[in-house]
Amino acid sequence: MRLGSGTFAAGCVVIEVLGVALFLRGFFPAPVFSGAERQAESPAPEPSAGASSNWTELPPPLFSKVVILLIDALRDDFVFGSKGVKFMPYTTYLVEKGSSLSFVAEAKPPTVTMPRIKALLTGSLPGFIDVVRNLNSPTLMEDNVITRAKAAGKRIIFYGDETWVKLFPKHFVEYDGTTSFFVSDYTEVDNNVTRHLDKVLKRQDWDMLILHYLGLDHIGHISGPSSPLVGHKLSEMDSILMKIHTALLAEERDPLLPSLLVLCGDHGMSEAGGHGASSMEEVNTALVLVSSAFERKPGDVRHPTRIQQTDLAATLSIGLGLPIPKSNTGGLMFPVVEGRPMREQLRFLHLNTVQLSKLLQENVPSYNKEPGFEQFKVSERLHRNWIRLYLEENNSEVVFNLGAKVRRQYLDALRTLKLSLSRRAAQYDVYSMAVGTVLVLEALILLLLSVPQALSSRAELDVPLLSPVCSLLFYLLLLALTALHVVVCTAADSSCYLCSLPWLAAGGVMTLIAALLCAGMSALTRVFAGGKCLSQNPPQSTSRWSELDLLSFLGTVGHVLSLGASSFIEEEHQTWYFLVNTLCLALCHQIYRKCLLGDDCAPQHCPHTGEEFDGVAVALQGKRAGPEGWELSRAPADPSSLEALRGSERWMVLASPWLVLACCRLLRSLNQTGVQWAHRPDLGHWLTRGITEARFVYVFVLGILFTGTKDLLKSQIIAADFTARTVGLWEIHSGLVLLATLLLRPHNLPVLVLSLAIQTIMAQFIWRPLRHDVAEVTVMHYWFGQAFFYFQGNSNSIATVDISAGFVGLDAYMEIPAMFLTAFATYSGPVLWASHLVNFLTSEASSGSALSHACFCYALICSIPVSVYIILVTSLRYHLFIWSVFSPKLLYEGMHLLITAAVCIFFTAMDQTNTKS
Repeated sequence: MRLGSGTFAAGCVVIEVLGVALFLRGFFPAPVFSGAERQAESPAPEPSAGASSNWTELPPPLFSKVVILLIDALRDDFVFGSKGVKFMPYTTYLVEKGSSLSFVAEAKPPTVTMPRIKALLTGSLPGFIDVVRNLNSPTLMEDNVITRAKAAGKRIIFYGDETWVKLFPKHFVEYDGTTSFFVSDYTEVDNNVTRHLDKVLKRQDWDMLILHYLGLDHIGHISGPSSPLVGHKLSEMDSILMKIHTALLAEERDPLLPSLLVLCGDHGMSEAGGHGASSMEEVNTALVLVSSAFERKPGDVRHPTRIQQTDLAATLSIGLGLPIPKSNTGGLMFPVVEGRPMREQLRFLHLNTVQLSKLLQENVPSYNKEPGFEQFKVSERLHRNWIRLYLEENNSEVVFNLGAKVRRQYLDALRTLKLSLSRRAAQYDVYSMAVGTVLVLEALILLLLSVPQALSSRAELDVPLLSPVCSLLFYLLLLALTALHVVVCTAADSSCYLCSLPWLAAGGVMTLIAALLCAGMSALTRVFAGGKCLSQNPPQSTSRWSELDLLSFLGTVGHVLSLGASSFIEEEHQTWYFLVNTLCLALCHQIYRKCLLGDDCAPQHCPHTGEEFDGVAVALQGKRAGPEGWELSRAPADPSSLEALRGSERWMVLASPWLVLACCRLLRSLNQTGVQWAHRPDLGHWLTRGITEARFVYVFVLGILFTGTKDLLKSQIIAADFTARTVGLWEIHSGLVLLATLLLRPHNLPVLVLSLAIQTIMAQFIWRPLRHDVAEVTVMHYWFGQAFFYFQGNSNSIATVDISAGFVGLDAYMEIPAMFLTAFATYSGPVLWASHLVNFLTSEASSGSALSHACFCYALICSIPVSVYIILVTSLRYHLFIWSVFSPKLLYEGMHLLITAAVCIFFTAMDQTNTKS
């Protein structure tokens, strides 16, 4: 079956997308959880020996009412640092002198809202895939404090982020949700919460009040933590906390239990204003517990202590007299119960350790050999002995000292159990990962084996698919793979994703693997057969690798190898900056050698690149006729085009690499990204836009894209209508540029301007005069696209995703448009450079195979890093930084591959248009 190079490459990339999706599904599984159903069960009784204990029920609640004041993105230094002292005086007073306990709660990655809410209320460590689910939160089925409280008859009221309403439907007796993703609003989104306070604080018909304020997080996304708006918002939150605390104190009576006010954040805020990664500013959140039960003595100085964010679930459960959630991996915050009698302290600790030990038994086969489990058994035995002694001698000093020893033993067991469970926070679906990896590698191998045919002058290749599928080897492989699938699925648990698929879908995956393997073996056989013929009749090679070919190869290999180190992933922008700068110097050397030393100016074509530019004559002296603003002649030209240049044109060619290099150096200073230097200052905002103006731009963008699409369709109907096709492509490119102008942050507009300038300089003074082949031009476009991804301020951290771009021109949250706009704004650099590549090749190349060659090269250069990175991540899945560094990069690679698939499909469609013309 014969296919064009572009069509074949697009198909391979689509298969890789399928493989990466399957790999991600196995790599980001559900976290450690309790398989037991949530049902009424008797709590663990108090250990006893020789005497019966009447403490077999859950302890009574410690607090009558609980108010949770969750301020989104409340970084620890916003409360405990200089900002807290300046803008939150009442909170600072409570922390330093009032009846409160202060903690720095560490949030594990991913530091986004929905997974953090789950961690706070279930005590479990959410999976990293919850980053994706954060956009549309499903109902929380895992055991949690809210569900337990509702089952116990607690009346819960909620106001704030609608994520809670999605996680806990039908749990609140009263609620009012606000949209969390409309980040342009940081005023009304909080006013809609505060407007209920005066009324609800006077009522007595509730037991839990939950308030989730989003304004601080939205300010961070818009202007960062150094914005003066942050101070005003912190002052507003301080006054709200004072109002709530004053109302709770006014209701308290001596016979009643005290109330509890919880001030906390779900995650922190990076220096750029985002969140999602693992920097100290993103994971350290403030947690303050305020209650009259925490009265301090004169001179009692309490400094914030470090805890895990998951510890709040167990603490709230104990405080409300509820069972601890079954999947909880956190420990009781002991200072909360430190003032209680010794017997109650030990009872609380015993309940927590029993729950953790049960969770350990469900998730670790050799749980009895775990140090935490052994310490728990020792603690329980000591506790039993203490109960016997306590019942005999209630008030002796010996009882207290032994109780203190048992308490220390319990606390040590808690720490060890938490550590053991956190190390097993996720169980990999190795089977799905392996199948996904095989699909990706098979597609890559097919691309590599098809290079000679795909990049030939005909840009076609004979895909060895039908004959292998009809062969005996295919059926044997399919039978073996099916048998392997049956064995794995009958031996594995239900967590294996592939085993949960219908047999028709799983069989389709096995058939695809077998067919690709047979096709790869057939292609490999043909390569060896062709190599044998060539050895008998060796051709006379008239070409060699140019310096740019060698640089492209070494740069690609070096970049791929750098993905194995966490530091290189965090600072990947430095790799691309280096490669782009090196490319500019190599181009400078090539131009100077040809112009000044009089070397042969003919391009060094590889034997597989064809003659795409041989029919292109570059007339730089023309005014404007094409999309680049230069008049192009389609007549044959003398290869020594550089020698024909005179005057200013010659000097522009000589200066062009230095101009590009200067632009790249300027762009580096616009946005500090990565980790090591992200805190350094860069250029601020200097332009704002309104909703109405943005909607006008959307109308213009849609009009331009419509006009360009119309011209492309016209070029298909009218054969050889080269002008219509070229103009149509240029209109689409212009529409994308205009959309990027609208979505990018104001200080990033110079990035877009310089990107267009570099494209013009490279097209007019480098690619045309030097007449580079398609492969070289494609590699340069890819490299510059990657560099501009980082010039925008992006990194391999989720915190740098600018979700505010998804709400430009919107006055309400609309999921699909917001996701599309956010994705386009994030990847506008690679998309615009790929669009320019289509325009340049369509207007320049005389051969119809140029787009096919470009599509194949683009697919190949994108596939190599993804394929190698999947193998690296699999081998490093137990690395210390697997979740904080390698996993976000894996998501970025998956998204980049998806965009590559869309680009290749667009290339293929344009190539079909050229073929018809």
